[in-house]
Amino acid sequence: MNRQRLRQLISDGEGVRIEFKRRFTSPEKIAKELCAFANTKGGYLLFGIDDDGSIVGVESEKEQIELVRQAAEFYIEPSVNVTIEVVEIEWKDVVVVYVEASADRPHRVIDERGNKRHVTGTVYIRTQAESVQASREMVRLLREQRSDAPPLRLYIGDRERRLFTYLEKHHRITVAEFARLVNISRRRALQLLIRLVRAQVLVLHSETPTNYFTLVDNGDNIES
Repeated sequence: MNRQRLRQLISDGEGVRIEFKRRFTSPEKIAKELCAFANTKGGYLLFGIDDDGSIVGVESEKEQIELVRQAAEFYIEPSVNVTIEVVEIEWKDVVVVYVEASADRPHRVIDERGNKRHVTGTVYIRTQAESVQASREMVRLLREQRSDAPPLRLYIGDRERRLFTYLEKHHRITVAEFARLVNISRRRALQLLIRLVRAQVLVLHSETPTNYFTLVDNGDNIES
């Protein structure tokens, strides 16, 4: 990455695909950010940049880069691939970590024991400029979007038609509301809603404590 590109990223500010870190922290905290990027749209983790975009630089970048590699390989299941560069800007070194959106999601951050066989772990995603724990609905969607997921089979029946009628009037619906509407279990309701998200008929909104679904319109972006 050249300086011009790095300046552009800093100018863009923190968001779904960019996170600033003034200094390196523990591998567990780094893993949370890497996991969230891999589970969402990919992105850049910039070390040596303050929250306000000020360039402060890092010290002993070799040791810090090793922390990032440890976080990516040993603190996330499955592990994620990262690209790491050191870019000099304003006579200071900035460590640029790039994570691609993963086809193997959902990735989980494992606990301090590092025992992948017995730890379920926590799934994180990017929402606006934060890495947050994914809801059950989002974890299900991430799993359904894997490259090895079963082919999508979409059938529009009475339940789906009742859902669309409800959404045309009320504009949004939760899993619990849909389950009550068509008298099915929450598990089955979630399956149907996620299938419609995969088909780009619905949008899953995860920015609030209670996730909800809306119909897609021309201005919507499907979370992926």
